[in-house]
Amino acid sequence: MELALKICSKISAYEHFCVYIVIPMWPEGVPSSAAVQEILFWQGQTMSMMYQIIGQAINKAGLADTHHPQDYLNFYCLGKCESSSTESPLQTCNSSENRALGLAQKYCRFMMYVHAKGMIVDDEYVLMGSANINQRSLDGSTFKGYRDCHGRLSANIHMVREEDSSLQPVYGYRMSLWAEHLGVLEDCFCQPETLECMRKVNSIAKTNWQIYAAEEHKEMTGHLMQYPIQVNKDGKVTTLLSRRRW
Repeated sequence: MELALKICSKISAYEHFCVYIVIPMWPEGVPSSAAVQEILFWQGQTMSMMYQIIGQAINKAGLADTHHPQDYLNFYCLGKCESSSTESPLQTCNSSENRALGLAQKYCRFMMYVHAKGMIVDDEYVLMGSANINQRSLDGSTFKGYRDCHGRLSANIHMVREEDSSLQPVYGYRMSLWAEHLGVLEDCFCQPETLECMRKVNSIAKTNWQIYAAEEHKEMTGHLMQYPIQVNKDGKVTTLLSRRRW
């Protein structure tokens, strides 16, 4: 919610501010189970609340004709879609393994589970580790008598902006991640806070999702996909109509 409020403050000041969030397509566990479905429900409610607040700020600033909530905030997930294999299926003696292997060979699509916790801010600040990015994990508060002692590394590297921004280590770290997951590097990626960059990333992510959800087996460009939700100009969130179930 703090991110949404930060975006709203920038909209009110007529400054652009972009937030890119990568999360798993679904939490750990069986996607159809009651526990996972409940987590997905409340996750969707949080997304909806964030987008509606941003939509209201856009309308209040008189930018509704030119801007959309997804020009400021986007959720993504990672996946892989491979060309169908012509090799004969591998055989195993376990029936459950046979079923899982058969489904993988049939659809050639895989979710890439995002478990790493990281944050990059303004190409100057980076937070890496296994501590969750929330107040309980980061301020060392107790939970059931135990401290959240996940490993955590933070760095505040403030450097004078050189013409050659590749000299900045946090910038280099971010660009390496973007190159890996987007499968391409564009000039606009040097300025991730711009509307041009946000829309370019969204275009690649949307195309990747369409490939992932299509009947035809086709290689994706990178791994980054739009999270399968649809957001209207007022910030209302619905399920993406083109979704498929495997």
